[in-house]
Amino acid sequence: MCRNIKTLFNFDPPATDEEIRDAALQFVRKVSGSTRPSKRNEETFERAVDAIATSVRELLNTLETAQHPRNREEEAAKARAKAAIRFA
Repeated sequence: MCRNIKTLFNFDPPATDEEIRDAALQFVRKVSGSTRPSKRNEETFERAVDAIATSVRELLNTLETAQHPRNREEEAAKARAKAAIRFA
């Protein structure tokens, strides 16, 4: 999995459209092997990002869980602590 794609499900507040689009963009970049498409492929690239973002939004809206939503700030603090240990 691409390191820049974050878990978006079961957070309070829910994932924003911008976060979903960023994840879709990272996925398309990874699959296509290109960080920036050529002019010739730009429209296809953007359509793929839009289609994946739409699918992800639908997925997130229909997933169910019995777990309490996670707090973004707490999860970010855990990630920072883990990174501090890793890169110390």
